[in-house]
Amino acid sequence: MLLFALPLIIFIYLLTLKNTKKKALRFANFEAIARVRGIGFFSRNIVTTILTILIVTLLILAISGLTLHRLEDASAFSFILAIDTSRSMEAQDIFPNRLDASKELSKNFIDIAPQSTEIGIVAFSGHSFIHKDLTKNKEELKEAINNIEQSSIEGTDIYEAVITSTNLLRGGEGRAIILLSDGQITIGEIDDAIVYANDHDVIINTIAIGTEEGGITSYGISKMADEPLKALAYNTEGIFFKARDRDALLDSFDKALKLTKRKVPIALSKYLLFAAIIIFIIEYVLTNSRFKLLP
Repeated sequence: MLLFALPLIIFIYLLTLKNTKKKALRFANFEAIARVRGIGFFSRNIVTTILTILIVTLLILAISGLTLHRLEDASAFSFILAIDTSRSMEAQDIFPNRLDASKELSKNFIDIAPQSTEIGIVAFSGHSFIHKDLTKNKEELKEAINNIEQSSIEGTDIYEAVITSTNLLRGGEGRAIILLSDGQITIGEIDDAIVYANDHDVIINTIAIGTEEGGITSYGISKMADEPLKALAYNTEGIFFKARDRDALLDSFDKALKLTKRKVPIALSKYLLFAAIIIFIIEYVLTNSRFKLLP
């Protein structure tokens, strides 16, 4: 919102320039004045205004907490398995159905994960439920997955699933969510989920379960929708996988386990403030030396 101050600065500059030009009309030869001064007649106004705009812009960006992210290898990783339990997951285009296949191969993922890996379990539909907090106990994790059932709550809220999963990943060095869903999102906004994950430096790897042709459910045919899941993965530095069958789903888990990149935030505020100070000094020196005699 503070960036709206920039057009105001430009407007003030143009207004000042107009008034200065009116006063300058009493002089007969602008070019002669410029040659005597060794600089364009309005150069002081232009240069100082540009410098002022740069200073204000840098200060606004610094106040906003502008942050860049880069990826680097993590020596340890924590995962949350977020499993969609909405009604569309009862579709039978993956044997025996999407949910049971997800549960079975999630347990396989737990078995092949290194013993040092912390894993948590979240199930989601219209609401999210924590079935297991982060732990290294593989038997407890598999038991938690066994207890996941088809949800009776309508809808699929991926935003809440991301919030719940992200909050479980507290304090870990490498933090990632593996989200399994058919992409039939009915509640919440993907953009909000992306912002929340990025604000907390969490990578989301998504696995789209199902086929484009769809599978039979109690309410009709449910088709897999992969676009929301692609957006969620790509915009959080994660990887999108498409699992049309059990083998592809197993392969997706295996590849996700081998992804060991973590997001490292780089706060730019101090660099922006430093740049603003340097430009302010330059403007001050120019105003009190080269531009001192200019109107």
